This record gives sequence, structure tokens and C-alpha cells, in this order.
Amino acid sequence: MNLTGKNILISGGGGYGVGGGICKALHEYGARLIINEICEERIEAVLKAYPDAIPVIADVSRYAEVEAMFHRLEKEVGIIHGLVNNAGVGLSQSAHETSEAEFDDLYQVDIKGVWMMSKFFVKQLLQHQSGGNIVNISSVHAHATMSRYAVYGSAKSAVEGLTRGMAVELGKYDIRVNAIAPGYVHAEQNYDLIRTWTSEAEQWVQDYIQKGQAIPRAVQPEDCGYAVAFLLSDLGKSITGQTICVDNGDTIKLSGV
Repeated sequence: MNLTGKNILISGGGGYGVGGGICKALHEYGARLIINEICEERIEAVLKAYPDAIPVIADVSRYAEVEAMFHRLEKEVGIIHGLVNNAGVGLSQSAHETSEAEFDDLYQVDIKGVWMMSKFFVKQLLQHQSGGNIVNISSVHAHATMSRYAVYGSAKSAVEGLTRGMAVELGKYDIRVNAIAPGYVHAEQNYDLIRTWTSEAEQWVQDYIQKGQAIPRAVQPEDCGYAVAFLLSDLGKSITGQTICVDNGDTIKLSGV
């Protein structure tokens, strides 16, 4: 794989979890990283690792900020060849107990943000008469889910629907649109979320890795990054509208087997 000379914009690329793994893999294969975050504090750590990366602060849930970000990048960078829609928020709450504000906040980032980022990315490609690639970050919850994840799973299902639809619309312009669906990718920040359904968060993680997956080892952030790099590269030139599950066999395994 070779991404040398490619300008790749990663939303929510602030240095840990899946976003951190994506930045690591894309940098390894030569991409010029353009890292978007909502605030400067989140981007400082990743700039220490990749000092040549281009930081850009914008809230992907706000139309005016997304538009302004692409106008700025047009002047400072020129054409952006690839977009990774990684920014997202989680929610562990039963659908019937979810508030309107929680629902709106989730959808504003996880689906409307993906649409807005993709919209302006595609427009600049068409302006330059260039092909390009989008990789959206979905989740295994779009395929098989658990209690308290109905709303989150529905948003990620919408991401995959948008992925397929835009792939059909944009293929004639040599623009490919794909997604990856990570399984459980551990980060210390996950424990607070896991404690919303169990008091034994550490044990839950171990049990999930050992019993819930076909391959009993942890999915690493860079595993997701390498899948993204492949889809962005010319090696994936005939792949569009697809979702690759990076889950160590989570979604193929019957629960309890």
C-alpha cells in the first residue's frame, strides 16, 4: 500500500482509540495527515507524534464550521484526496429512556456530521475533477447489538446506508465510499461507559475478548487503521459501498457458543 502524496483528512483523530490507530497506519503508508478535532487540547498529543500533520479545529456537527474548514483547507492544502469520517459520540441508554437531547446530540454528530463532511469533501473533488475516497467509521452495533445500544446502533446503520447510497451516486466520478465496523477496541476511557451496564467493567472486557470473539485477542486501534489504509489505497480500487467488520469475529459468533 502506498499513500505517498495523498492528503487525508481524519475527523476526530485526536490521538487515542480508533482515531489514533488510523493516524498511525496512514502515516506509516506515507499519507499527509490532516487532523480535525473539536478543540485544540485534543489535537496536541497527536501533533507531538506527527509534527508534520496539519491540524484543523472544527465541530463536525455544525454546518458553518464544516464549510469554513473546507474553505480554509482549499487555500492552505489544495485538494484533499481522502476523508475518514471517524468523529462520533457514543450512547449507552435504552431507547425508551433516551431523552430528545441525547438522541439529537448523537445523530447530529454520528450521521449528520458524516453527511456534512462528505458533502463538502465531494464538492471539492468535483471542483478539481479528481477521484477520491471516503471511509466511514461504523460499528458492529449496526449488525448485531446489545441492550442499551438501540439508538447508537440505529445511527451506525444510517452511516452504512449513506455509505452504500453515496457509493452508487459517486462511482461515475471515480469516488469510492466504504466503511469499516470496529468491534470492541479497548481504551481506558471505555470503562466509564461499560460501568453503565456492569460494575465489573474490567472483567467484562476480559470475558468479551476471550468468549465473545472467534479470535480471543484484543482488536488494536491500528488493526482498524490498516483496514482504512487499504480502502484508501489503489489496492482497493474496485471496492465501493462495502463495510468491513474489524472485530475478531464478533459478529459471526452466536452468543454463548
